[in-house]
Amino acid sequence: MRNVSNPFGNFKYDIPASIVVFLVALPLCLGIALASGAPLLSGLIAGIVGGIVIGSLSGSNLSVSGPAAGLTAIVIAAIHDIGSYPAFLLAVVLAGIFQFVLGVLRAGSIGHFFPASVIKGMLSAIGLILILKQIPHALGYDKDYEGDESFIQSDGENTFSEIFSALNYLSPGAIIICVLSIAILILWDKPALKRHKFFQFVPGPLVAVVLGVVLNVLFKSSPSLTIQQEHLVSLPVSKDFNDFLGLFSFPDFTQFGNPKIYITAITIALVASLESLLSIEAADKLDEFKRITPLNRELRAQGIGNFVSGLIGGLPITAVIVRSSANINSGARTKMSTILHGSMLLLAIVLIPGILNLIPFSALAGILLMTGYKLTKPSLYREMFRKGWDQFLPFIVTIIAILLTNLLVGIFIGIVVGVFFVLKSNFHEAISIVKHEGNYLLRLNKDVSFLNKAVLRQTFERIPEGANLIIDGGNSQFIDADIIETIEDFILNAPSRNIQVEVKKTYSSSSEFFRIPN
Repeated sequence: MRNVSNPFGNFKYDIPASIVVFLVALPLCLGIALASGAPLLSGLIAGIVGGIVIGSLSGSNLSVSGPAAGLTAIVIAAIHDIGSYPAFLLAVVLAGIFQFVLGVLRAGSIGHFFPASVIKGMLSAIGLILILKQIPHALGYDKDYEGDESFIQSDGENTFSEIFSALNYLSPGAIIICVLSIAILILWDKPALKRHKFFQFVPGPLVAVVLGVVLNVLFKSSPSLTIQQEHLVSLPVSKDFNDFLGLFSFPDFTQFGNPKIYITAITIALVASLESLLSIEAADKLDEFKRITPLNRELRAQGIGNFVSGLIGGLPITAVIVRSSANINSGARTKMSTILHGSMLLLAIVLIPGILNLIPFSALAGILLMTGYKLTKPSLYREMFRKGWDQFLPFIVTIIAILLTNLLVGIFIGIVVGVFFVLKSNFHEAISIVKHEGNYLLRLNKDVSFLNKAVLRQTFERIPEGANLIIDGGNSQFIDADIIETIEDFILNAPSRNIQVEVKKTYSSSSEFFRIPN
C-alpha cells in the first residue's frame, strides 16, 4: 500500500492497463473527431496530449483524459460560427487559459458537491450506454460514430432504434469476431488463469484485438465473412515524416479580435471543467485504494492540456469516464498507465497506422461491452436499493436521464432530484416531535432555516386542542428569523385553541429567543 501511487513501481499493473486504454482510446478519438467535423488527426492529438501532458500534471492516479463526446455539438457549432478550424483552435487555446485560471481560483471545489448517488448513477448509465451503443458495432453496423453518448444520434437514429436498424445489416464476420473477443475476455478473468504470469502481464483485450486482426485477414478469402473497410479502424496514413507533419493544424492568431472566439472559449472551459470534475469524482469512486484527487490541481492540468492541444491542432480535452473505467478495470495503479497510453497513441500513428487499420470495430466492441457490464452490474442496483429511496431514486433518475438525453443534462437532472431528497430529509430532521398522552415536545435540531417554515406550520396545525406543548430549541446551532416569527405567531394564537405552550430556554442557546438572560 505504501508504494501504490509510485509511477515507477507498478509497471506490472500499469503496462497491461495502458495497452487496454490505448485500444479503447484509438477508435474513440477517431470517432469523436469525425463527429465533430474536425480533421481525424485532431482527435488523436487530443488523446496524446490528454495522456502524456495531463497525465503527467494531474494529481489523479487513474483518470484518463482525451476528446469527449459531450463536446461534439459545441465543436461543430463553433467551427461553423467562427468560420474555420484554425480559428476554432485559438478558442481551444484560450479555453485552456480560462480553465487554468479556474483552478487558480479554486473553482474545483464544486466537484465535492456532487451527490454520491448521482455519481454512481452516472457510472451505471455510462455502462448501459456502452452496452447499447456497442451492440450495432458488434453486429457489423457502424453508421453511428464510436464514442457517441447522446440518445439522439447524428445519423438520425436514437440509441434504441439504431439497434433495430443494425439487425437489417448483420455481418457474420463481425459477429464471430465480437463473440470470440468476449469469450477471450471472460476467460482471461478466470481466477485459475490469473495465477499464471503470462495471463497477468498480457492483457486479454490485446489478445482479442490481435485475434480480430488475424480473422479479418483470413475472412478476406470468404465473401460471406469479409469485413468491409468502413467497419475497420481508419487512421490517416502518411508517406513519410514530412507528410505526417503536414497533417497538423495550427491556431489562427489573427482572430484575436473576433468576439465569437471568446464566447466559444468560455463555453468550452466551463463545460470541459464540469465534465472533468464529474469524471474525476467517478474515477475516485472506482479506485480500490480510495485515493482522492485534488480538484483544483486537476483544473490547472486540464487547462494546460487544452492550451497545448489547441496549439498543435487537437480537439478540446476533458477527463473521460469510459477510458478511465477501462483503465481501472484493467488493474492500473498509477498515472503511468495514462502516460503510456498517450505515448502508444503517438508511436502507433507514426509507425504502424497500416496495421491499426486492420482492426475491426467489432473486436473493440467486445472490449467496450465488457467494460460496460462491469460498470452497471446488477449487484450495484441491489446495493443502492438497500440504501433506501433517498439514495435509490436519484440513482435511477440519473441513469434514465442520461440514457434519454446526454451526460451533462442527465447529471443536472440527477443533481436536482438528489438535492430534493437532501432538502426533504433536512425538513424532517430539523424538526422532531414526541407525544405522550396529551403532552407534546417539539424539538428544533441543529440548523432550522426558512425552508423548514412550512413543515413547522404543519406540525403546529397537528397539535390538538387542549394539549400541552414544550418547544425546545436550545440545541440548535442556527434558527432563522422566519422560524422564530412562526413560533411567536403560534404562541399568540395558542390560547384560542386552549393549548398551553412552554418555551424551554438555556444559558448556552445560540438563539436569543431560547436563551436565558444573564
